This record gives sequence, C-alpha cells and structure tokens, in this order.
Amino acid sequence: MTHVLLLRLAAPLQSWGSVSRFSRRDSHSRPTKSAVIGLCAAALGRDRTDPIDDLAALEFGVRADHPGTPVRDYHSVGSGRYPLRPRDLITDHRRAAAVSESTDAATGDSFGHHELAGWYGAPKKTTADPVSGALVSGELSRTALITERWYLSDAAFVVGLQHSERARLEEIAHALEHPSQLLWLGRKSCPPSGTVAGDILPGTLAKAFAAKQLLPRLDGPVSGRPWAWIQTPADDPGASPVNDQPVSFHPARRTHTTRWEIRTRVAIAPTATEWDIFH
Repeated sequence: MTHVLLLRLAAPLQSWGSVSRFSRRDSHSRPTKSAVIGLCAAALGRDRTDPIDDLAALEFGVRADHPGTPVRDYHSVGSGRYPLRPRDLITDHRRAAAVSESTDAATGDSFGHHELAGWYGAPKKTTADPVSGALVSGELSRTALITERWYLSDAAFVVGLQHSERARLEEIAHALEHPSQLLWLGRKSCPPSGTVAGDILPGTLAKAFAAKQLLPRLDGPVSGRPWAWIQTPADDPGASPVNDQPVSFHPARRTHTTRWEIRTRVAIAPTATEWDIFH
C-alpha cells in the first residue's frame, strides 16, 4: 500500500523558476518537483551537498486549486548613491580607498557623511578582504543591474508526495512544521503562509487529490474541478516529459533529469474532507 502526504503551498507571492537566469527570473505556472524536494530537504536540515536520493524517489503531484495571477517585477540593483557607515570602511579597504579624499578632509570628532556613487557588490561572490579578513564582495559593478522577475500572486496549490512507508512521510511532515532551515516558496522573498504539512492519506496521488476539499479563499467559497499534474511512468498513455527531477543540489554540480507526468482534471469526491489550517 502507498500513502500520500499532502502539502499546502499558499502565499501572497510564489515563484517556481525553471529556466531562470540572473537577468530574467521566470516562474512556472505551478510548483516544480525540484523546488518541493528542496523545500523538504531544507526542512530536514540537509546541506546542499547532502544526497537527496531518498527524497527524489518520492512520487510527486500537484493540484492547482487557485492558479494565481502572473506578476512581473522590474527590479534594479546597485547604482545610485548611499551613505557609508564606519564599518563599511573598516571591513572593505576598497571602499575606504574610494572615499579617502572625503574622509581625509573631514573635521571634528564624528564620522561625518560620506557617499559612494554606483557602488554595488554582488552578494553571491564573496571573498575575504586581505586587510580586515572580513567577507566582502569579490566582484564590483558601478552601474545598475536590471533584472526581470516573475511571480504568481495569490496562488494556492496542493502538492502530494507518495511513498510506501508512512513513517517516512510522517518525518517529512513533522520537519515541514518544525523546519531546521527557513522555508520559502521558490524564492527567499516568498515565505509560506500558515500550515504547510497536511494529512497523510492511504492510496495514490489521484485518490488523495480527490479526497480533499479545495483550499479555501478569503474572498468567498470555491468550487470546480481543478487541474492536477501527477507523476507517472514514461510508457503511460498521455505522459509528458518534465525536466525537474532533482539528482543533486550541490552548488558545483546541480543536476536534474527527466520525469514523466499526466495532466488531468480532479473531481472532488462528495465525501472529501476539509482542511485544518492555521493561517
């Protein structure tokens, strides 16, 4: 017998990138398996270099109760002018050198007001300052960096994780409600709202999706037959390939492969149970 752990992924904003690059961060129309497995790995306290074979082996499905609205964010980073603090000069000798003329001309006992124009340090490329030893940016750009970022607004999804061992799903459910690391729905600016882990139901993903009511909305009742995408063998009629099966999250060799899924409408059963949610 198999069991299915249901997850509630709802928030003001979500972003499920599939082919994102720095200048354009896209969002899939629904949560990806890679992102959800990463969410579970973070909750369990795993490092990016740790194996994820056991989590990747979970059968995956997602039900789109409220698909949400795509939102585009025009995002600029860096450039402009900003005042410096004493610690900015102490920890980074390059900043100190860049404003040395201003600081040398300063009088009085206070630090004074000193500015740098168009000075941006890329946060993902850090190195140790040779003078202070503090971590500073290893790459600087003096012009604004423009990016386009996409989100889903007011979306709510039900994700199912299927496994033969109920105890394994119970461990994941407990970790999601008592996470070892911070959780977010695709991006760090998208924390989940309320309860994430739901019920563990016997049966398959399709049966579990039919046995649970649609997630409620604040603006009124909901009804209908939502779409669902359910992982399936490659030889299943109607199966489509999806390149989001995680193999490794290692920063130096992050790897994904192909899995297969079918798209289907879910008819919610008359006996379906409601959600017990803490908002």
